[in-house]
This record gives sequence, C-alpha cells and structure tokens, in this order.
Amino acid sequence: MSKPNILIIEDNEDMIFTLTKTLKKQGYNILSSTEGKKGLSILKNKIIDLVILDIKLPDINGIDLLVKIKDIDPDILVLMMTAMTDAKPAIEAMKKGAYDYLVKPFELDELKLNVKKILETHKLKMEVKRLRKEHKEHFPENAIYGDSESIKNIRNLINIVAQTPKTSVLILGESGTGKELVANAIHYSSDRTSQPFIKLNCSAIPENLLESELFGHEKGAFTDARSTKKGLFELAHGGTIFLDEISSMKLTLQPKILRVIESQVFRRIGGTSDINIDVRVITASNTDLRELVNQQKFRDDLYYRLKVLEIKLPPLRERKEDILLLAKFYIQIYNKEFNKNIQKIDKNTEKILLDYSWPGNVRELKNVIERSIILCNDETLTSEYLPMELQEDKTPVSGQSFGKVSLQEMEKQHILHILKSTKGNKSKASRILNISRSTLREKLKSYKISDDNLK
Repeated sequence: MSKPNILIIEDNEDMIFTLTKTLKKQGYNILSSTEGKKGLSILKNKIIDLVILDIKLPDINGIDLLVKIKDIDPDILVLMMTAMTDAKPAIEAMKKGAYDYLVKPFELDELKLNVKKILETHKLKMEVKRLRKEHKEHFPENAIYGDSESIKNIRNLINIVAQTPKTSVLILGESGTGKELVANAIHYSSDRTSQPFIKLNCSAIPENLLESELFGHEKGAFTDARSTKKGLFELAHGGTIFLDEISSMKLTLQPKILRVIESQVFRRIGGTSDINIDVRVITASNTDLRELVNQQKFRDDLYYRLKVLEIKLPPLRERKEDILLLAKFYIQIYNKEFNKNIQKIDKNTEKILLDYSWPGNVRELKNVIERSIILCNDETLTSEYLPMELQEDKTPVSGQSFGKVSLQEMEKQHILHILKSTKGNKSKASRILNISRSTLREKLKSYKISDDNLK
C-alpha cells in the first residue's frame, strides 16, 4: 500500500525541516516548497493527498492559493497554518474549503493527530464513494428494476428524497411489490449510506416487547430487564430506521413514535434522561393507513407525519411491460447462481407469465423464476418448468374486468396454492411466499384457512 503524499507550503525553511522530519517518522512521503506558485506547480504534477499551507507566503496570499488549489482538485485536503491570533483569516480559509487549521506555535503531537484524523476521514469518504459506485454497478438504480413509467417515477422520487437529510417516507404497496427495496435505495443513495440501516417488521414482534425493541430499557425497568439494553432507534443513530408493516403497531405505542420522529428525542423504558438521535424514519404498509385512520385504528397525526413523502408501489399486474424484463433479469442472476445457460423464454411461457395475476407481485415472480431455473436444463425456458398454479390461473389481470374478485381473495387463493403444493408445510410455504412464519400465521387466521382447507 503506497504512503500518503503530503505537500508542505511554508516560507520558513526551519519549519519545513521540523515538519518534514516529524511527518516522515509517521510514514508519510513529504514534498515541500517555500513559495506558493512553486507549490502549485508541484500539485499539478504530483498526486498529493494533503496540503499543509501557511496563510502568509512571500509571493501569494495563502487564502488565494487555497482557492487555486481547490480549482485544480476540489476534493484535495488542505490544513491551514496561521500565526495570527485573529480568527477571521482562519474562518475565511474554512469557508473557501480548508479542512481545518492550526494556530502557530503548535505542538508537534497536535500536528500528528490532525494529519492522521484528516487522512483517515478522507480514506473513509473515498471508501464510501467506491462502495456507492460498486453498489450502483451491481444493482442498477438500486435494484428498482423496470422500464414502466410508474417505476421511472418511483426512481425519480427516490433520488429526490435521498438528497434530503431527514424527510420521513411512507412506502405503500401490496406484499411483494418491493417496499424494502425502495427503503434500501433511499438509504444507500443518501449521505447516510455509511451509517447504520436498521430494519424491523413491526408485526413480527409481540406488542409487549415492541416498545423495548424500539427504545431499549434500563436495568431493572421490568422483571426480565437484567441489564441495560439499547433500542433500535439508538442503534440507528446517524443512519436510517425502516419500520415495515407499521399498520400493525398498536395505538398505545404510536404517540411515542410520533414524538421521536418530530423531536429526535426519546427515553429508554425506565430511563430518566433524554437521548438525542439523528435518524431518518422510513415506514411501509401493505394496508391503507388512511382507512385505518378513518376506523380510528391509527393516529391521524402520526399518519400525516409519516407521509411527508409518500411512495406508492404499483402491483405487478398493473405494470405488465416490466414482467418479461424482470423475468429475464432474474434468469441472468440464477444462471450464475446455479451454473445454468438459459438464453430465452419461449412464446407460450411468455404468454403465461404475462397473463398471470401475480398476487405475490415481484417477490412471487422472482421465486417462480428461481424454481424454474433449478428445474430447467435446456437453453430455453418452457412452460413445463412453471408451477401448476401459473398454468391454471384464471384470475383476470389488469385491463380486464375483475368482477367480484377482491385482492384479498386473490391473495387467499395464492396462499392456498402454495400450501397445497408444500403439502401443508408452513415453514416451506413461508419461504416460498418470502414472508415470516408469524406473518403467514396472521394471514391464515385472517383468511380462516385451516388444515381442512388443504385436503
């Protein structure tokens, strides 16, 4: 690994000698100049990681030189030195892009610490940039894939909200439409990308434990609180927290969520002091929250606070132009994973994919393609490798009359199909549906599906 290159521009040769000796011992390569213009010439011809620049130079003002340095490379790090007790020049330097400044005379240990901190911070920023670039290359548009107008609009909304520091986002859509992908895209496209990204499915945690999970607790706050525990909001400090299935949160907890979003302050259970955080809150629901507000099952003030920006994900049946595009995208992925060489989809299979109602949306399509790729050993994917429920599906798709078939009925029938295909195995069915066992259990209760229905 190459050593960082540091350029010292200082008119005092004794100071240059001392700084060079000190920094070389720290493992840095040192270049130097007693004149600003010569230093600028070195900068143009060498790769420099950090410039240590004196404000007073014989041939050019240090602030003016700083501006010229930033014109050459806006990302270059500059540490200013000044013997002046007046802070104005130093403040001016910071405004013009200096990273920090030292007031002469300073201790050499202070210099060493500053240089180390600056270079480590720069290295971290460069790593974040590299990871962002790599993420975009491997996951185009943060994996929000599709050419339909609705998806293009969603990608545009993601790019806009990612540039805001704390705007709350509410993502709405049926199960499997990609709500978590949108949350991922917002976080990893924002300046919070190197900070924690904490996710929680609110329906997966029992009501009596959810508050402790979110806010933490102090030792002795309740019977089983044997030690202090940090909550997810605290762990997400500096980053993003994603609360999925927010509609399942009970009314008693909702005011506390509202407070932490509005004030960025909370207390652990049993705590007596406030904890300040800096967190963006993203929530998601596959239920119409407005309807829950009307039913007084969800607080209207929390609802309006969550939906500062609302992103509605369309079901797959309403963006048919993306179905084959997504299918081919997943074929590429699973070709690599399973060492297959499937090159195309035959016309009959394409028709089946386009005509199917996709109650499980993109998640279901992905699972169908994965299953089909595992079974297929040819270069062409044909209908024989598709699950039977696709070939037998008679549910009308978008653009046709739905009659009295509700989305809930479609989901119920889909769950029944999967359970029958797994011979009632709930764990296997939840994996295929890509939902937790607790979510499946709730849906079975809601739709009154029992083992008798599977015979």
